[in-house]
Amino acid sequence: QVQLVESGGGLVQAGGSLRLSCVVSGRIFRPSHMAWFRQAPGKQRELVAVFNRGRADYADSVKDRFTISRDSAKRTVTLQVNSLKPEDTAVYYCYAAQVRGTEVSSYWGQGTQVTVSS
Repeated sequence: QVQLVESGGGLVQAGGSLRLSCVVSGRIFRPSHMAWFRQAPGKQRELVAVFNRGRADYADSVKDRFTISRDSAKRTVTLQVNSLKPEDTAVYYCYAAQVRGTEVSSYWGQGTQVTVSS
């Protein structure tokens, strides 16, 4: 069984920073993709940042403010979030995918709340 456990969320003032971490455990070997999504109240879940084959990509709304990094040895993926804005308030979810041929296995964490006050 594969588990993704996030931590690091919290309440922060606008302009502040947080460091979100996700630890992957279980029977998954070198996920093909690791990413962070977020979902604000009343909105659809959206991709924030993805780390794929050594390359990081970001949603336009978080470029130059958020940084995704991955430590394969520790099986963690981290999202450093800086210069936070009230519109960044959401539940942030860690995501991992493993691709084997045509088969894709997807895994989600339980989410960590980030609240940004103005």
